[in-house]
Amino acid sequence: MAQHRMEKDTMGEVNVPAEALYGAQTQRAVENFPISGQPLPPEFLHALGGIKAAAAAANQELGLLPAPLAGAIQRAATEVAEGKWDAEFPIDVFQTGSGTSTNMNANEVIARRAAQIAKGETIHPNDHVNLGQSSNDVIPTALHLSAAVAIHARLVPALHHLHAALAAKARAFDDIIKTGRTHMMDATPIRLGQEFGGYASMVEHGIARLQAVMPDLCELALGGTAVGTGLNTHPEFARRVAARLAKAHGLPFVEARNHFEAQGSQDGALWASGAIHTVAASLMKIAGDVRLMNSGPRCGLAEVTLPAVQPGSSIMPGKVNPVICESLIQACAQVTGNHVAITLGVQGGQLDLNTMLPLIARNLLENIGLVANAARMFADKAIAGLVANEETCRGYVEISPSMATALNPLIGYEQAAEIAKRSFKQRRPVRELAREMTKLAPAEIDRALDPRRQTEPGLGDGGGAGG
Repeated sequence: MAQHRMEKDTMGEVNVPAEALYGAQTQRAVENFPISGQPLPPEFLHALGGIKAAAAAANQELGLLPAPLAGAIQRAATEVAEGKWDAEFPIDVFQTGSGTSTNMNANEVIARRAAQIAKGETIHPNDHVNLGQSSNDVIPTALHLSAAVAIHARLVPALHHLHAALAAKARAFDDIIKTGRTHMMDATPIRLGQEFGGYASMVEHGIARLQAVMPDLCELALGGTAVGTGLNTHPEFARRVAARLAKAHGLPFVEARNHFEAQGSQDGALWASGAIHTVAASLMKIAGDVRLMNSGPRCGLAEVTLPAVQPGSSIMPGKVNPVICESLIQACAQVTGNHVAITLGVQGGQLDLNTMLPLIARNLLENIGLVANAARMFADKAIAGLVANEETCRGYVEISPSMATALNPLIGYEQAAEIAKRSFKQRRPVRELAREMTKLAPAEIDRALDPRRQTEPGLGDGGGAGG
């Protein structure tokens, strides 16, 4: 069998692998862009297939595409959307900045496959599959569509899962008193449950921020064609395609309110990236805190113990490291780098088109996947099995010089500071020194220095509001 076949486009003839569904323009792009060896992400390609299927259906409804052709294109495009032909998309992500090469890759694959389905019908990549479209509105549409679906279907559920795990620990640890730390130094007491409640709230806020960006992502550029004017497309085309995509994915996709904004900028994608980056920063902080509290087991804080998931050293027997935290932190560091690339990509839009669309799509989708996967891993392999070392936590509270803070309302800052300094210097509890250095009754000191009371709002004897 021949290894190649001859294909022809407007620039001439090209040798294409004999069995490939793609054609000349795809082959040219494969040869032109040997950069990373990585094509655009599958989620993006699947979104592109879904757009082409919806476009064929809309064009049939509008009387612009005969039913036999439209039906064959829909079937072929749906196969692309389902991932059947991922191997037919070999073009490097670092290609033409509009993504035209990948749009034509899709048009060629779908046209050839549709012709096989239609058994003899001539189906043209541009005239039929790309009818009413331009790469300049299709590619930003695929970017928004794939990102919105991935955030909704993958990232937000993963964060809800992590939030539930953190909230459960907040409840379980509510009665465990430990010393607070600010500037990495001893501070007034806090409940371990309060710390974990703060972590849960960070994730909850992250979910809200992601949901806030969805309306922008759900605006689709389709209908603007080359520069946003809508030349060569039916006025109803984009609205009908968006309605079909909304029904298919259960998200409120609509035609962009302003096509010149939708194609000249990618501000919505950058906002989404910023929200994801914020979540990543939150997760890095949480994982870093947990790793610190887990430090030890004898010479660190040792306030909590993470599940042991693997040996930690090739030379130190018995050592176990906080590897799940470290994996999460590294993933989130990568998210930060990708966010910088997205920022540069959005800044790179010039005049009537952003020409860094493949880069933006690749990094945005990778970030969604990284945070979603890392959040689930952290919830299941670190937080779910985390245990508190209550005795250790309680011991730190009693020896902390910052316990003297609760005496401020009773003896004043200056005398309380003297007690705190002596507590540190002599390695003696604040409670013991308060009995020696003040005229307060023992019961009054005990009430003021009740650690639980110090974890609640209030003024007066030791700051507690409640028992």
